[in-house]
Amino acid sequence: MPSSQLHYLPLTPPSFSILVGLLVLLVVFIQLGILRYAYISIGVSSRAALLLLFGSLFGSYVNIPVAELAEQQIMSGREITYFGMHYVVPVVLDWPGTVIAVNVGGALIPTVMSIYLLVRSRLWYEGFLATACVATVCHLLADPVPGVGIALPLLVPALTTAIAALLLSRQYAAPVAYIGGSLGTLIGADLLNLDKLQGLGAPVASIGGAGTFDGVFLTGIAAVLIASIPRRSAGANTSPERQPTSAQ
Repeated sequence: MPSSQLHYLPLTPPSFSILVGLLVLLVVFIQLGILRYAYISIGVSSRAALLLLFGSLFGSYVNIPVAELAEQQIMSGREITYFGMHYVVPVVLDWPGTVIAVNVGGALIPTVMSIYLLVRSRLWYEGFLATACVATVCHLLADPVPGVGIALPLLVPALTTAIAALLLSRQYAAPVAYIGGSLGTLIGADLLNLDKLQGLGAPVASIGGAGTFDGVFLTGIAAVLIASIPRRSAGANTSPERQPTSAQ
């Protein structure tokens, strides 16, 4: 199995360019100071936030294989449209079956960042509930798509995340949004649907890749920003990290 066939952009160039355009707008807004508060509220600097988003976007090209499923007929070199997004089925030759992989940009980076925020902010209770809520909704709405794997309507993770985070914690809504949106999407859409991959004819079923990457990436942008808006008037100096209370 040539490893080069495992690595490909999960979206067609026009669809991928939409996400690139959103990231460029964020870079401009952050440089102008317009969105500085949003990323302070999640617990990272604007430079770290940009590195995180760039890493997620361009890391979507890299898939790490973890398992294989025997498949009689594999699709190759197609474009699949689902809820307005165009996903790529890579061109493969001499393929053994469906390769289950972990996508670097859509799974590995968001998971590491979520664990960092959980440990740093100590939001175990809120993070668990937000993840459970998002995972439940994503699992209910996830569709097995032939040639792609598991797919979600584009805005479901971001909108569900924002609502859940705001209901659970106004003060720490931003980090809760990132944690719940990233982990909830990966668990609900991908991990809980691994049993549905057999028979889809997908050459690569990537966890956090095609079908869910766009949702995870938009969660990192939209849900955090939406969750941060209600706290703006309360002051931008509030730290997202919980501090133990003590008598003065």
